[in-house]
Amino acid sequence: MDKKELKTFTLRLAEPERDFGQLAAWFTLLEDSTNTEQGLRDYYEKHNGRITQRVIQDEQGQLLGFYWAARDRLRPELTTLSLFVRPEQRQQGIGRQLYAHLEQALDPAQVRQLRVGVWDNCPEGRAFAERRGFIERAHSFAMTLDLQAFDDRPYEAVITRLQSEGFLFTSLGALGNTEEAQRRLYVLNETTGMDTPGTDGAPSWASFDDFQQSVCQRDWYRPDGQMVVIDTNTGEWAAMSAISRFDDYAYNLHTGVDKRYRGRKLAQAVKVQALRYARQALGVSTVRTHHNAKNLPMIAIDRKFGYVQAPGIFLMEKMLA
Repeated sequence: MDKKELKTFTLRLAEPERDFGQLAAWFTLLEDSTNTEQGLRDYYEKHNGRITQRVIQDEQGQLLGFYWAARDRLRPELTTLSLFVRPEQRQQGIGRQLYAHLEQALDPAQVRQLRVGVWDNCPEGRAFAERRGFIERAHSFAMTLDLQAFDDRPYEAVITRLQSEGFLFTSLGALGNTEEAQRRLYVLNETTGMDTPGTDGAPSWASFDDFQQSVCQRDWYRPDGQMVVIDTNTGEWAAMSAISRFDDYAYNLHTGVDKRYRGRKLAQAVKVQALRYARQALGVSTVRTHHNAKNLPMIAIDRKFGYVQAPGIFLMEKMLA
């Protein structure tokens, strides 16, 4: 692309009032989850100090693409990148120009690691990242369950057996959603999340206060959908499965079992409870979730339940220093 052609494109800061409706639609495509203009505005207002972003437009002012790079809350040396170019405008150097501007805009004294997600059914996207030095670090994919077709009856015997052994199946809602219960949930969620096969072992929250603000105080948080299993013999929280509703589907946010209690089919049992809640209380016909491709035990359970795998994402990383 020659210099004259490059002048037909203009990079500028994305403006919430002017651009965030289009950006929200593009984020929906990139993330396979619904983003709204207002939601994006709220997020940007709260976190703009961690975000570097630009849009690119043609001479007529039409948006052609954007990049959005957010520094991690807990690891500020890590930045996660989203980059998008309209399909009909690709192969013109627009993505190359966006990425070149991003690298110049990042402060090398602060940002050491750059991360991007690339759809596993988009070889041109992976090739774009690899040409810029990104290396695959992980692979995750979505799975979807037809809740109307799911038969939970075969798992009732497992639940009954676990109850006879002293395991209590309950929820944060049934426990009063107290601070003490939230603290126990935080510990169980964090420890089982860091212990998930294929993860880097990093915590998801900086502290319990961060967990409260990021989870318990969000509008999607449903205490009755935070299913937990308590060992009444010891008082230990053994397993959990969190589920909530987004748009017209339920999403299973996390299912985990304390490693001391594995091998007893607790994951199956508590997830069945979460799916029953989705069917009876959330009124949805579809449940979605995502898995790290190395989390084979949980993937096996979901396949047994009837979940169907969908296209996934390669997590690719590049060290900048």
